[in-house]
Order: sequence, then structure tokens, then C-alpha cells
Amino acid sequence: MDSPLILIDDKHVPLYRIVWVADLPHWCGDKDCEREGEYEIRLDVEESVWTSLRGRDQVLESLKKWCGDPEDDHDPLF
Repeated sequence: MDSPLILIDDKHVPLYRIVWVADLPHWCGDKDCEREGEYEIRLDVEESVWTSLRGRDQVLESLKKWCGDPEDDHDPLF
């Protein structure tokens, strides 16, 4: 991994700040909502950034590389 930072929308976010990543796009039904169809990336301190499906997939892939994927470790305990 080259850097612990990932570009989400127009922000460079440290991977360690990511708490969770939405599996489904946002939908609230509010006619004034500007986030319909976007995916929420929840950060610490009750902050969020929003991205497209492609951006969400890139975040998940970066987290797997940074944290290590147990399926790729070849560790018999996993």
C-alpha cells in the first residue's frame, strides 16, 4: 500500500478515520435531498462523506489492502 490516504469525492481521507461504508445507496424520499443514490462513508466524530458506487468500491478495496484480507493471509486460523 502506497499511502494510508484515499481520495473520496474531492477529499483526501485517512483510512483509519473510516468507521463504516454503506452497502446500499441513500434514499430518504425527501424531495430536497441532495444525496439520493449516493453511498455514505461514515467517519469518526460523526462525520460522513458521500460517493458513487465506483467510489464506494474503491474505498472497500483500499480498506482490504490496508487492513489485510483474512482470505488472502493463508493463515489456518481463518
